[in-house]
Amino acid sequence: MSDLDKAIAQLRACRPIPESQVRELCYKARELLIEEGNVVSVDAPVTICGDIHGQFHDLMELFRVGGDVPDTNYLFMGDFVDRGFYSLESFLLLLCLKVRYPDRITLIRGNHESRQITTVYGFYDECIRKYGSANVWRYCCEVFDYLALGALILGATTDLAPTSSISLEESTQSTLPADDDDIESEVLDSQGRVQCKTIRTPPLRDPPTNSTSNGHISPAPDRDALSPPAERPPSSSLPNASSPTLGSTPQPSTSQQSSSSFPIHPPSSTGSILCVHGGLSPLIDTVDKIRLLDRKQEVPHEGAMCDLLWSDPDDIEGWGLSPRGAGYLFGSDIVTHFNRKNDLSLIARAHQLVMEGYKEMFERQIVTVWSAPNYCYRCGNVAAILEIGEDGANGGVVGRSNGDVGRRYGLGEEQVPHSSLPPPGRRYRVFEAAPQDSRGMPAKKPVAEYFL
Repeated sequence: MSDLDKAIAQLRACRPIPESQVRELCYKARELLIEEGNVVSVDAPVTICGDIHGQFHDLMELFRVGGDVPDTNYLFMGDFVDRGFYSLESFLLLLCLKVRYPDRITLIRGNHESRQITTVYGFYDECIRKYGSANVWRYCCEVFDYLALGALILGATTDLAPTSSISLEESTQSTLPADDDDIESEVLDSQGRVQCKTIRTPPLRDPPTNSTSNGHISPAPDRDALSPPAERPPSSSLPNASSPTLGSTPQPSTSQQSSSSFPIHPPSSTGSILCVHGGLSPLIDTVDKIRLLDRKQEVPHEGAMCDLLWSDPDDIEGWGLSPRGAGYLFGSDIVTHFNRKNDLSLIARAHQLVMEGYKEMFERQIVTVWSAPNYCYRCGNVAAILEIGEDGANGGVVGRSNGDVGRRYGLGEEQVPHSSLPPPGRRYRVFEAAPQDSRGMPAKKPVAEYFL
């Protein structure tokens, strides 16, 4: 067993590793992360995870539900530290797994991966308490500066293979869609039992001239249906934001999708998925502009890098001031324009507590994933992870990259926005906090020396 494997085993037991090993680990991690761009390309299949916030035992529960590394390919969207009691063990374990299996785990930066925030919300104090100095905190902060700002998931599929499981209640079996239906998304509990499914409505081959959007899906049991706006009930609200109304952005007509200028995408084809911690920025209208940022620095108080880590979606039009004091609020029109311009089918982000573990907004164009159950050990929320499947229908053909968007147009030609790409197949695994008997509660202060 190598020293790295021994460190992983020790951290899995929730025991800190020596300071000398932390220094060496952080040095190796920086060498690895410096080779990654601001936006990391990740091939599907992949499991997307939201905030962890130092809740180590819940991170172990996440691995139990989603599968262990390297068996499962993971993408963590930041906020590994602060709030929880085990930020050190959580972040160092993920860092060890990144160094050990660099192609099976991707880490991007959250707004809490900064010097200023960690001195206020617990990580700095935890390092002092467990190591007696700020050296380990400084090593970790240097790694923070090298973390990527986002990830682009390629090769996702619109198809979702049915889960061979039973529903939570036998009496509701008849209300669940049949396994041979085209499943767009489904929600599973921590035992792998199906809670609900949504079905993708197939496009009409010969639509009438007055045909409307084909993007609606049939209602699923125990879940708000994505029906037309006039009939759609409001979804649950995120903190510091009013409840958004899904579907405020109209879908293009089927006749427009069948235009000769923009070919119809095959049933299994979908766009890329952009993953960022917070959201969008008024200074960033293409993914390529994210790639041009200088990320190797402390998170600034304003600007594009700050916005990507701090912004939130909200039920507004355009841009708005954020109550957080950093970043912006952005509405459905901003998301629609950004996704169409960048050939994206979905934006996945974290950053906001969601009591149900996940929340889809703006006609399934953006989703918030939260992976810290019973946040701060008192909020009572559940957590979720998002599994994205692989598209095997293209036979190894790689689609256009973001840098190729719009190149079919000549200089001076107006780029007409294409129709929205179909959302990828999505499987959410919802789980609760780890059992109380599996976790310990550390002392807030170190035990004092005993003198007679």
